[in-house]
Amino acid sequence: MLTEQQLSQLDWEKTGGMMPVIVQHQVSGEVLMHGYMNPEALEKTLREQKVTLWSRTKQRLWTKGETSGHFLNVVSITPDCDNDTLLVLADPIGPTCHLGTTSCFSPAAPDWTFLYQLEQLLAERKQADPDSSYTAKLYASGTKRIAQKVGEEGVETALAATVNDRYELTNEASDLLYHLLVLLQDQDLNLSAIINNLRARHKA
Repeated sequence: MLTEQQLSQLDWEKTGGMMPVIVQHQVSGEVLMHGYMNPEALEKTLREQKVTLWSRTKQRLWTKGETSGHFLNVVSITPDCDNDTLLVLADPIGPTCHLGTTSCFSPAAPDWTFLYQLEQLLAERKQADPDSSYTAKLYASGTKRIAQKVGEEGVETALAATVNDRYELTNEASDLLYHLLVLLQDQDLNLSAIINNLRARHKA
């Protein structure tokens, strides 16, 4: 979150007391929305860990999701180099846009968005018919079998690398990543948990 020094350096005078805010998905990197914060909105955001903006149409503080339940849980807030714009990394609960889409901007999403969307699709496959979906069949086979597949694909990925077979390495790495995502979903973990863990290790 913002340090005391960063807070003191924010240039509210330059922005007329209304600072532009860009909200970005912490996993996919997709830009979710743009808005404005005044000091009170920032203070509430920091206190409640949910994105709160100043609504120019409502002319009041507005917590994203206060009506829909589609909150933006704050992961980090960073000022830009001029201290007059804020970047918020967030974990969204449901779609961000009032039109029901992930982002208020479309469709210029980064490649990481595909991985996030794949994770969501794999989660939905938990309820699918095992006879019509390989993923659902994999879930039905149980954690031990899923973990075994991850191990098998890991070995095959390593073997492809040792013989410098780039084509097979790409294929096996894709299979490994797919089965790993299935295993994470089986264990009720997601990419957000992994990203947060990696961030903590990076800071260590």
